[in-house]
Amino acid sequence: MEWKISPRISDILHKAQDFAGISRKEALWLLGLDLEAKETYALMEIANRLSREQFKGKGENHLHIGVNVEPCPYNCSFCSLTAKAGIFKERVTFPEEEILGWARMGEAQSADGLNVMTTGTFSFERLLEIGRLLKKEVAVPLVANTRDITHREGEMLLDAGFVGAYHAVRLGEGRDTPFKREKRIQTIQVLNDVGLLWMNCIEPVGPEHDPDEIVDLMFLARKHQAVYSGVMRRINFPGSPMENYGMITEREMARMVAVSRLVMGSVPRAHCTHEPHSASLMAGANLFFPEVGASPRDGLADTGEGRGKSLAACRELCKEMEWNPDLPSNCFVVHESWSPRNAHGPMQGKGGFT
Repeated sequence: MEWKISPRISDILHKAQDFAGISRKEALWLLGLDLEAKETYALMEIANRLSREQFKGKGENHLHIGVNVEPCPYNCSFCSLTAKAGIFKERVTFPEEEILGWARMGEAQSADGLNVMTTGTFSFERLLEIGRLLKKEVAVPLVANTRDITHREGEMLLDAGFVGAYHAVRLGEGRDTPFKREKRIQTIQVLNDVGLLWMNCIEPVGPEHDPDEIVDLMFLARKHQAVYSGVMRRINFPGSPMENYGMITEREMARMVAVSRLVMGSVPRAHCTHEPHSASLMAGANLFFPEVGASPRDGLADTGEGRGKSLAACRELCKEMEWNPDLPSNCFVVHESWSPRNAHGPMQGKGGFT
């Protein structure tokens, strides 16, 4: 049986094969494809080939270390670490020895990066102290995941040993959170200004989010040159105020990961998905986040005992999908080929569509 896809989608995918990116209108078309459509699988195949060529087959695993739990007063609707959620009644910071133990475990199991996450009211000075400790004791690159910061605070993160920062404009920012979108974007600019690598994800995606809002954030990641972007779905913890909306499936997430990958074109050094699963590794993703410590998706203080996937499990998933976790990370070394001024040429051996 001859396999044909629509001329419009064929044209979009042909253009995307050259790492040129796609337009906002094209991204919306692709995001609206039926999951059963042949075009959806063609989209995922192109995203997969882009990533396997650009990232040289590397499967990345960045260990998330959540250093504290608390009834956070900011009350973001999707987060289990809030006063409103009522799960955590007291403010607790994991002992220094435990944080260091997780970091050493990450190093021993070949984590490519350590993402150190704190809640919004956590002491910034304490985060710097943790950074200095980890920098001294382990050789894995450090990434901060903290509140909005100033230029001076960005420089302090660099001085403490951090090389990057995860920061996202969340879906529903200002609606499901008390934060202003403009302030979040300002922090992204701060990170780029001071020389911290900016890490990003389109998150936390739920069925209620409008495709226009999702695509806007994809193009924000491209505009500000995210080291990696990708897609993270919202996980509804027990009692979540978002429970009535349900959750998107991993299959839906894979389609979205593929669209995001085409939008990013030649920009990224990796492409992420969360929580770890195999479907998106066939749709342009190559980066997982194994987790220990606090997580906004879990009702347990240490998600390593709950939802969080271990480094060993994530590495095995990569290997099963033929992404090599033992290759050097692409994220923390500047490669000329990732410069916007030196984008990739056409893919070798690319196929055509009829």
